[in-house]
Amino acid sequence: MCSPHAMFVMSLKGALSQKTFSRFWCHAQRRFYSANAIKMSAWQVYEYGGLDQLSLSTTARAATIKHPTEMLVKIHAASINPLDIRMMAGYGRNLLNVMRKQRDTLNHGTEFPLTLGRDFSGTVVEVGRRITRFKVGDEVWGAIGAFRPGTHAEYTLTSQSEISKKPSNLTHVEAASVPYVAATTWAALKTVGQLDHTKVHGQRILVLAGSGGIGTFAIQLAKAWGMHVTTTCSSDAAELVASLGADDVIDYTRTQVWSELQHREKFEYILDPLGGEVTDKAAKFLSPWKNSKLITLNFPLLKNSDEMGVVPGLFKSAISAGFATLKGLQSGGSVRWAAFNPNGQALDTVRRLVEQDKIRPVVQKVYPFLEAQSAYKTVNEGHLRGKVVLDLKPA
Repeated sequence: MCSPHAMFVMSLKGALSQKTFSRFWCHAQRRFYSANAIKMSAWQVYEYGGLDQLSLSTTARAATIKHPTEMLVKIHAASINPLDIRMMAGYGRNLLNVMRKQRDTLNHGTEFPLTLGRDFSGTVVEVGRRITRFKVGDEVWGAIGAFRPGTHAEYTLTSQSEISKKPSNLTHVEAASVPYVAATTWAALKTVGQLDHTKVHGQRILVLAGSGGIGTFAIQLAKAWGMHVTTTCSSDAAELVASLGADDVIDYTRTQVWSELQHREKFEYILDPLGGEVTDKAAKFLSPWKNSKLITLNFPLLKNSDEMGVVPGLFKSAISAGFATLKGLQSGGSVRWAAFNPNGQALDTVRRLVEQDKIRPVVQKVYPFLEAQSAYKTVNEGHLRGKVVLDLKPA
């Protein structure tokens, strides 16, 4: 026999059109989820702008599981990335809002209040019924998609495809510094660059801006795969990047990088987090080997979509990709774009490398959660030496 609740739903569905019922039911579910959501503290912005827009809410509601492949994680630590600063100013809003609408993560038709933050380390507290790889109580690390509410909060919603078990030899603060840069570097070298780590031993890679979050991770990953690593940095970071395994360090404060590179062998791979003129200049140092690749992380799709709208932005980005490919071919290789993409399987591999002491986290500074504004300011000033991390443990 059906319950009174089920009978009510069935009779309501029969009385309304399918479209009207669907709207009513979605609205009712949202009201239910909102009423039962966990209250938490979260750093949020209510409109796009500068660092002064960031404020702490102590009455925010954690996102609730709406799909059987989702899980809720209590966050113990989260890092701040330059992407968070850019998203605070509105970067990617047009395309991301299309994704948020598709994923049903908009609040009353708007992205605000917007919680920033992409990566984290924490403990699983609730799982959807189709979750098979994780259970309540598991310690995990991960980097979530930009369409989701962010990780600079006490809880975050994620899926099992975005996370991995936390390395057993890292604290939560150390672990939180890795997932975003790991997923981004993996997307650049493995997914877009099509690097086969079993066949690159002895090959040469140039990692530009080696002392930042991407650079410090990429150097270690390339060395774990047996590559010869050349990198660029300033004088005060030379010792750091050498300690991470860089074979050849070019100090851009003491010499002209492009002139100096003319005296080196050319490279099978170049990782460029900077873009712009740097990409054009660096492409000249690709090996004439037909499979050499320069991968830049200055991906213009979100920027073009912000300036022109989603469809024109996609069109312009496609044209720009064609020109970039032609420039690369002139240098004997190819020039490609890459961007952050959540990847739990990549984090599985990185976890094993961390536990084998082949990769270590590089943390410049740790801030208590309540001092997030100071942490954002540090990241905004640039010239980082690794990552800046928020510690959510009670003071």
